[in-house]
Amino acid sequence: MPRVLVVEDDPQLVRALVINLQARKYGVDPAPDGTTALRIAAARQPDVVLLDLGLPDMDGTDVIKALRGWTRVPILVLSARRASDEKVGALDAGADDYITKPFSMDELLARLRAAVRRTDDVPPASETTLVTTDGFTIDLLAKKATRAGHDVRLTPTEWHLLEILVTNPGRLITQKHLLQEVWGSSQTNKTNYLRVYMAQLRRKLEADPAHPRYLITEPGMGYRFES
Repeated sequence: MPRVLVVEDDPQLVRALVINLQARKYGVDPAPDGTTALRIAAARQPDVVLLDLGLPDMDGTDVIKALRGWTRVPILVLSARRASDEKVGALDAGADDYITKPFSMDELLARLRAAVRRTDDVPPASETTLVTTDGFTIDLLAKKATRAGHDVRLTPTEWHLLEILVTNPGRLITQKHLLQEVWGSSQTNKTNYLRVYMAQLRRKLEADPAHPRYLITEPGMGYRFES
């Protein structure tokens, strides 16, 4: 049974989420503030986190940063904040998805299912299991990235994007294909998601993120991995 940590201070929304999630066989741990959420996350090790940004004790972005210090659990933001910089800030901090309130419960559940799928340990379709460059190494079976002898922490979404690219070396992967594979068919116009996540991957893996050697942008088309 997948376990969901719901970090939300609106009791009515929490009740609706708990009812809908439990009806679909999810285990649910509600948390009304960031401090409680971090304590529950450490104790219960949830499979997915649903997180409001407007919490009574701290900003939700700080909760994301704290979680990313030790876990790759998928984090789906649920927020009434619609400004682009708010969305980018949350994604940049390590969130895997951003859902604007009010939202459709069906859409939320679809995004939640996609997040759970991304964490499944499915062997890569390619026969390649180890990708080695002069700058970093990707172990696809162990789901592990290393750079200069040190482990690189990647979120599930970052990993999914990287896995698609490195298993297709030299091949242009279109924006639409990446968005559909990682976020689902309803999100194929969210190119800003890709820009944020590719920037994060470059910061973590490239020696010069502003002039990437391996993770290449094909303007207006997509991205390509050069080994």
